[in-house]
Amino acid sequence: MISFNSDSVFNLKPIDLSQVRGEVTNLLIAGEEILYAFQTVRDQMVFTNKRVISIDVMGITGKRKSFATLPYSKIQFFEVRTPGFAEIIPDAEMMMTFASGFTARFEFRGNVDIGNLARLISEYVL
Repeated sequence: MISFNSDSVFNLKPIDLSQVRGEVTNLLIAGEEILYAFQTVRDQMVFTNKRVISIDVMGITGKRKSFATLPYSKIQFFEVRTPGFAEIIPDAEMMMTFASGFTARFEFRGNVDIGNLARLISEYVL
């Protein structure tokens, strides 16, 4: 389950942007575009050029979904950890702390360019 209701850790694997759930496009504002997409088993996390959107697929059928957003403009600070040298399963981490005191911690599995993702967020935080 992906939820922004409490400090959480999300184990995310990159997916192709074409695999992002169609309902997300209804949430996008003018000029907003999806740049990165990740998935847990059924849930997704989408990074746009404005915010992070989580899609929590609920119930047995998965027809019910919960959408939550974290705008980059509310980030107080963030931290990035790159994968170590010669790790069997490379992973990177990012922590974002928001003005409300909420901290979101993301663990990325696989081939993720954490530097590009951090640069994207920096454009909106700094």
